[in-house]
Order: sequence, then C-alpha cells, then structure tokens
Amino acid sequence: MIKDIKTALLLFLVLVVMTGLIYPMAMTGIGQIVFPHQANGSLIRQHGRVVGSSLIGQHFREARYFWSRPSATSPVPYNGAGSSASSLGPNNPVLAQHVAARIKALKAADPAEKGPVPVDLATSSASGLDPDISVAAALYQISRIAQAGGINTVTLRHLVQQNTTQPLLGFIGEPVVNVVKLNLALHERYVTAQVATGSLTTR
Repeated sequence: MIKDIKTALLLFLVLVVMTGLIYPMAMTGIGQIVFPHQANGSLIRQHGRVVGSSLIGQHFREARYFWSRPSATSPVPYNGAGSSASSLGPNNPVLAQHVAARIKALKAADPAEKGPVPVDLATSSASGLDPDISVAAALYQISRIAQAGGINTVTLRHLVQQNTTQPLLGFIGEPVVNVVKLNLALHERYVTAQVATGSLTTR
C-alpha cells in the first residue's frame, strides 16, 4: 500500500513538472523564437507606439475612416475584456431591429450609395472583437470616405487592395481586410494633413 502511494505521488510530481513547468516553458520559448510577433499579441505599432493588435478590432466613428463590424461587447464596442456576442437568434425580432437600424445608419451616412449593405456591416461577430471585414464591406464605404476626406475613389480602391489579406494557401477562407491596418494606412498617406497627429485608437 505505502509503495503504491509513493509511486502515485512520484508520478504526480513528474507530471506536474512536465505539464506545468517544462512544457509551458518550452512552448513559450519556441513561440518567442519562431513566431515572436504572434506570441506577443500581434501588436500594431505606429511611430514606435503600440496602437492596437491585428487580432482585435477597434471602433471608428469619423466618416473619413473605414468602419468596423458592429460589436456587441459591453460597456463599449471592441472591449477586449468583455468579448461576447449579442446572443440573439435568427428568429429574434430584436436582432432584426438591430440589423435594420444599422442598415438605416449606413444609408444615412452615404445616401449616394445605392448598393446592398454587406452582411458583416449589419451584424456583429461571435466574439464582438472581429478585426476584419470583407472586401465588399470595405468597398461599400469608399463613396462615403471619398466625400468626407476628399480622396479619389480609385485611390481608395487601390488602398483596400493593398491591405487585403488573401485566403490561407489560396483557398482556405475568404479575402479579408483588417480595418485597423487599413485606417492606419489611410491616415498615414492621406489624412495626416487634415487631422492632428496622434493614434487612430482615439477616433
């Protein structure tokens, strides 16, 4: 009996050291060496300052910037500490009301755009933190941004194309646009002269 207990305790200690110390340290070390950017949060820097992460979206309000997907996090949109979806099912009338209100707001912001509103601009993601939008969602906003920022639509289309991430291996997933990176590129190239110098995280 005592021998069995000692064996069990020894095995327990070995597993604790292996799974609780050696394995985490090994994975952390490999991550820092092989994937340092991803291992440290995929941070986005602007002029040496961390302005966000490519994994977490941000809320943009000004008409001259691209807008992200709606976010259901509380108490503010894209709250990384409160990741959550709206938890509204497809048959819930409240969801229909939210979608209708978002579509109305998008059309009010750009009455000249007569095309259908891409679904990701009217619905929130499962996490509430989705940093990407579809290419269609980015292109839908060009008319509004061109008018608000005085930028040529061809230039904006080219900017979207430059900041489009293609599917993994060419066929896994869909092309997407990271809104934070796109707005940083827009800010750096075309908006700097119109706004005070600073991070886009405050807009």
